[in-house]
Amino acid sequence: MCALPSPEQTNPRNFIVPSQPPEDNVFYPYFESKISLRSSNSSLNRGEIMPGDTSWMKNRYDDLVNQGLDWQLKTLESANAPRCEVNGVKQIMLCANNYLNLTTHPRVINAMIEATMELGAGSGSVRAIAGNMKLHEDAERKVAEFKGVEASLIYSAGYTANVGLIPTLVEKEDVIISDELNHGSIIDGVRLTKASRAVYPHNDMNGLEKVLKEYNGTRRKLIITDGVFSMDGDIAPLDEITKLAEEYDAMVYVDDCHGEGVLGEGGRGIVDHFKLQGKVDFEVGSFSKALGVQGGILAGSDSTRTHALNHSRSWLLSGSQPPGVAAAQKAAIEVLIDEPEHHANLWENTKKFRNELNSLGFDTGVSETPIIPVMCGESHIAKSLSKELANRGVMALPIVFPMVARDKARIRCMISAGLTKDDLDEVILAFADSGRSLGLIKG
Repeated sequence: MCALPSPEQTNPRNFIVPSQPPEDNVFYPYFESKISLRSSNSSLNRGEIMPGDTSWMKNRYDDLVNQGLDWQLKTLESANAPRCEVNGVKQIMLCANNYLNLTTHPRVINAMIEATMELGAGSGSVRAIAGNMKLHEDAERKVAEFKGVEASLIYSAGYTANVGLIPTLVEKEDVIISDELNHGSIIDGVRLTKASRAVYPHNDMNGLEKVLKEYNGTRRKLIITDGVFSMDGDIAPLDEITKLAEEYDAMVYVDDCHGEGVLGEGGRGIVDHFKLQGKVDFEVGSFSKALGVQGGILAGSDSTRTHALNHSRSWLLSGSQPPGVAAAQKAAIEVLIDEPEHHANLWENTKKFRNELNSLGFDTGVSETPIIPVMCGESHIAKSLSKELANRGVMALPIVFPMVARDKARIRCMISAGLTKDDLDEVILAFADSGRSLGLIKG
C-alpha cells in the first residue's frame, strides 16, 4: 500500500480548501479533490485515474444547443485577409477585427521573422525576472510616442490588461462606476475587486452624474467605460465623462481595444479623437485588432506604468511576448505612422458600406465606427441571414443572446481597409439578395 500523501503533496500551493461548497459559483482549486489509494496489484493500470462525475458539462452544453446558443467553430485555412478560405470555401471576410489589414503587411511579417531568427521563439521567462528584452521596451517606447503619453506597458492581451490592472486601482473603501454595456473583460476585472460597484445606463451622462453624486463622499472613484462598444459600434462620450470626473474628483479608465488604430488622427485612439491627452488616467488598448498582431496596451504616465508592472499579477505572472511578437508590435505602430492610407481606406470603406446598407433599408443601429450591426431582432433570423450570406460567399456571423438582448440579434459586420470596391459591391449584393429572401428588406 502506498503512503498517504501529505497535505503539502495534495495541496501543493497551500490553498485553503473549504469544507462546504463555495457560494456564487466561486472556483476554489483542489476543492473536494479525491485521492485514490490502491495497491500495486490494483485492476487500474498505472496512470489511470478515477474521474469525478462530469455529466453536468454535457447537460449544460446540450442546453446551449437546444437554445441555439452554442458556438460552432469555423476553421480558417488561409491568412486572415479580406478574401480567405473558411472550411474549404472561399469567402469575403466580414467578421474579423483586422480593421487595417495589418496581419499580412510585409513589414510586420518580416519584423516577426527577423526577430525570431535572431532571438528565438520565446523569451524564456516573465519580464519581471529574465524575460524583459530590449525589443519589449522598444515596442513600448514606440507606443508611447504614437499615443503622445509618457509611457506604456504591454500585456499578453487586452483581457489580461483589464483583469490584471483594475483590481490594483481600488480597495474596499472605493467604488467602481461602470457603463452597463462594458466588455466582459472589464466585468471580470471588476469582480476581482472588493470595491463597491455601481452601473450607469449606457452612455447616459445624467445617469453617470447621479451615481457620482450618490458616491461623492467615497474615498476613490473609478469610472470605467469602453471606448468603442463592440456590439453596437457606438462611441463613449469620453469628453463628457472626463468633465464629470474632474467635477467629482474621479479617475477615468477607458478600454479602447476597438478604437486603437481606428479613432483619432492616424488611428491614435479615442483619447486623441477627443483631444483629451492628460485627462484620462488609464487608457487600455489592443494589438490584436486593428494593429493585426497580439497583446494588450496600457498607455499613460510613468507612474501608471510603474504601478502596473509592480502590482498587476496578470503582467507579473505571464510569460513575456515572444521576440517575434514584440518586433511585430513595434512594426505595426511604425506602419500606422508611415502609411496613413490604411486608416483613410478604413473609413472610406466604412462610410460606403453603411450608406449602401441604409439605402437598401437595413437597420444599422447606432453605429459610428467600422463595427456595423445589421439588426435582425430574433436569433433565428440572424442565423438564417448568416447562412444565406455564406451561401453567397460572405463570412458574417450572427450575434445572439446572451451576447446581446434576446430581441437584439444581429449580424455584426467588421469593415477592413483591405476590402476593395469590388469586394464591397459583392458583399452589398449578397446582403440585398439575402435580406429580400428573408423579408428583412423590401423590393
